[in-house]
Amino acid sequence: MDIAVVGTGYVGLVTGTCFAETGNHVICVDIDVNKVNRLKNGEITIYEPGLDTLFERNTRQGRLHFTTDLAEAVAKARVIFLALPTPPGADGSADLSYVLQVAEHLSHLIEDYKVIVDKSTVPVGTAEKVEAILVRNLSHDLFDVVSNPEFLREGVAVDDFLKPDRVVVGTKSDRAKKIMQELYDPFVRQGNPILFMDERSAEMTKYAGNAYLATRITFMNEIANLCERVGANVDHVRLGIGADTRIGKRFLFPGVGFGGSCFPKDVQALAKTARDHDYPFQILNAVLEVNNVQRVVLAEKISRFFDGDLAGKTISVWGLAFKPNTDDIREAPALYIIDKLLEAGAVVKAFDPEAMANVSAIYKDRIQLVGDQYEALIGADALAIVTEWSVFRTPSFQVMKELMNQPVIFDGRNLYDLDRLRESGFYYESIGREKVSKEVSSSIPR
Repeated sequence: MDIAVVGTGYVGLVTGTCFAETGNHVICVDIDVNKVNRLKNGEITIYEPGLDTLFERNTRQGRLHFTTDLAEAVAKARVIFLALPTPPGADGSADLSYVLQVAEHLSHLIEDYKVIVDKSTVPVGTAEKVEAILVRNLSHDLFDVVSNPEFLREGVAVDDFLKPDRVVVGTKSDRAKKIMQELYDPFVRQGNPILFMDERSAEMTKYAGNAYLATRITFMNEIANLCERVGANVDHVRLGIGADTRIGKRFLFPGVGFGGSCFPKDVQALAKTARDHDYPFQILNAVLEVNNVQRVVLAEKISRFFDGDLAGKTISVWGLAFKPNTDDIREAPALYIIDKLLEAGAVVKAFDPEAMANVSAIYKDRIQLVGDQYEALIGADALAIVTEWSVFRTPSFQVMKELMNQPVIFDGRNLYDLDRLRESGFYYESIGREKVSKEVSSSIPR
């Protein structure tokens, strides 16, 4: 099948590459000339594990192409996916300007039947808005608008696309349904469902899923904070409730809040939709409020340890991306923590396996970005662990003690065993667990 994908961000590039992998001919469109040239030259513009192999194979075999010419892509395509940015506005609503602008362009370019697919995460009613624009210049028999939300987790997006738990397709058109069924059948051969429904329900499914997962994370963060006050261990609590089959084990790890391109934006957009329809969605409002507090909780722990005086203290930060196996720093808790540390006068030395170029573009010379995690510890008064990259899980605590001014760790991801840190002679604070105390001075002689 001939496919066009408009937009080459995380969703667009993964979508186009994975469709090409199943034998489709895909042309990806972007207005960014520099990005398109890099892609044409074989350079992947995002970090996503496993994508490079598929990208190289499908470009080499002529199934995956890139262009800035929307008309060229539309002329050849039977299905057109809109994988465009929908950034949050000041009021939390999703900005649909990119989607609607492309819809306007399509209304002047389509000459034969196309399926227009909203792949971006968009508010309820967006398919109808796209259709209203298209019908200004096109008859209804030339197009169908379908909602097909993505459920891709950064870091495992390729696997998520190739082996989806489910595919959600919103359409009332039998013609479009048949085409979408044909397109996705190769990905669900093991029996996972393609769920057909109306467009509004498909749009709501995406928001409801992300909002629920964000709520689970936030609930565990609240439980963790309470555990610290009552002397319970959140690790034990997590295992105890996760063994209940009605609850399950996933998304029960406490930490420093959620970030990334999806959860913050989607929760805000769903809350805005609720307000627009005069519904007081109190749980979502609480989720947003709690997350705003939780993502700086590590900075507050550090400040308390130093009696509120961080001026001149060197704080090492391990992990900058919002989650491991990505270079995405959108709404990353690390950025909020770093901002708090810098405001208090601390010196920040940081390392991340993939995200440092993106962070450097924001902070320039305001923080020190170093070559590995141990270099970040040289002369550090404390270490803050923010992202749970695998490389941070089994460090040499002896080497860490030798490099740091004092053995102090604030762990926002609960990576280490409490007894192990106690035996290693560290002061150690994590999330929802007891402190491992050692006689360490918060005032370091220079």
